Amino acid sequence: MIKIKVKKLKNSTNLPLPKYETAGSVGMDLLSSNKKSVLIKKGEFKLIPTGISISLPKNYEAQIRPRSGLSIKNGVTVLNSPGTIDSDYRGELCVILINHGKKDFVVKYGARIAQMVIAKTEKAVLKVEKKLSKTSRGTGGFGSTGR
Repeated sequence: MIKIKVKKLKNSTNLPLPKYETAGSVGMDLLSSNKKSVLIKKGEFKLIPTGISISLPKNYEAQIRPRSGLSIKNGVTVLNSPGTIDSDYRGELCVILINHGKKDFVVKYGARIAQMVIAKTEKAVLKVEKKLSKTSRGTGGFGSTGR
């Protein structure tokens, strides 16, 4: 388990830090830190602050993903999912929520709005080749596997 430094910002001083809710969880719930409730009308999207910034080690990222409960109950999800927080970013973590639901949605202070997954990353070097290895799928695109 890696240790990640977290800075609590003024808008989150009385909120708990993100944490794993169960022993098998891979995502930590992120909480909204907007002092005033934010209305997201159906079809709209808004940037929601979390009140924290983090210092990730090199070769790690934080993936910001939707919460399934928020999605199934309200039709609210993360717009750029998964969002990536790079290891050299030190600003406040914010989440772009979009309301695909049938009703307007209100984000209250301290609401669980997304989950954060910490993942190891690799750097790659791209090398131009005239031919690529052959596979059974070949150049078949979307839906080409027949499943």
